[in-house]
Amino acid sequence: MPHYDPSPRYQLQGPYKLGVLLINSGTPDALTSGAIRNFLRQLLRDRRTIEVSRAIWCWILYFIILPLRPIRVVPKYRRVWTDAGSPLLLISRRLREALQTRLSADAGQEVAVELGMLYSSPSVATGLAALRERGAQRILVLPLFPQYSGSTAGASYDQVGKALRAWRFLPELRYISDYNVEPDYIRAVAADIAAWRARETAGQHLLLSFHGIPASYVAKGDPYERKCLATAAAIAQQLGLAETDWSVSFQSRVGTARWVGPYTDTVVRELAQRGIKQLDVACPGFAIDCLETIDEMGVEAAEIFHEAGGAALRYIPALNDSEQQVAMLAGLVWQHARPVS
Repeated sequence: MPHYDPSPRYQLQGPYKLGVLLINSGTPDALTSGAIRNFLRQLLRDRRTIEVSRAIWCWILYFIILPLRPIRVVPKYRRVWTDAGSPLLLISRRLREALQTRLSADAGQEVAVELGMLYSSPSVATGLAALRERGAQRILVLPLFPQYSGSTAGASYDQVGKALRAWRFLPELRYISDYNVEPDYIRAVAADIAAWRARETAGQHLLLSFHGIPASYVAKGDPYERKCLATAAAIAQQLGLAETDWSVSFQSRVGTARWVGPYTDTVVRELAQRGIKQLDVACPGFAIDCLETIDEMGVEAAEIFHEAGGAALRYIPALNDSEQQVAMLAGLVWQHARPVS
């Protein structure tokens, strides 16, 4: 009988090596209008992102958005770009390395951790292939979206399934759909906010801002809005804040359709008009800082706040690759996949 090896690094009997795939949305590969156009094309062609008639949407996308928007947003990306590239990708890589070190130490043997981006490089398919080459036959998919939405975690499921259709020898597979009120997540975010406010002197009010989605998605059953509200309430309770000391809002809306609200720019303006002079803002829906946090909140929202009479809007960074984030994610992994003996 000829020897049959389904994959060079696969073993035919357990215990199988554990692999973890971290998924995030993505970022342009370079600081150019062409790279931004390519990123937007992948993002906005996804039916999970835009749920309208393809005939109508493709005309809008290819004849209005893609020719014009990349040029307009280059200055925004320039404000957040570093000498080494996109902050989202750089921090994601550091987080991957730190989490792999932590999980491997916990397990007493290597746990493979790879990164996959929904709309840029490395892709979800590339991340899965890297786990296969490293011999991982038990794979845990961990989208870095704390609050489930079809447009994020749902898109992650789609891309994992599409990539695995080409595999002959499929791994054991498990997904973490979200972790919006996991106690370790709430404690980590609250502790990070509290430490920042203690170090910088707390402002008069705390705003918790989440990425928005169209209201029509919620009407169709997407649980994202209520998951965000549950996260915000749990963080405020952990911080011991009175109801008047904090607010919740939704940012990053585009187009003319109604999105879930209240909108962050409106809330920021109203808080300034109410007499709030120092406003602290955190974005618990973002595991890693990116354009929507560094620039949209730290620059654009700060300008709106100042123009409306506020003195200072201060953005509190995401957990990023901090020890709190690594420990929290490691705990999530072990909840769903026991250490391999």
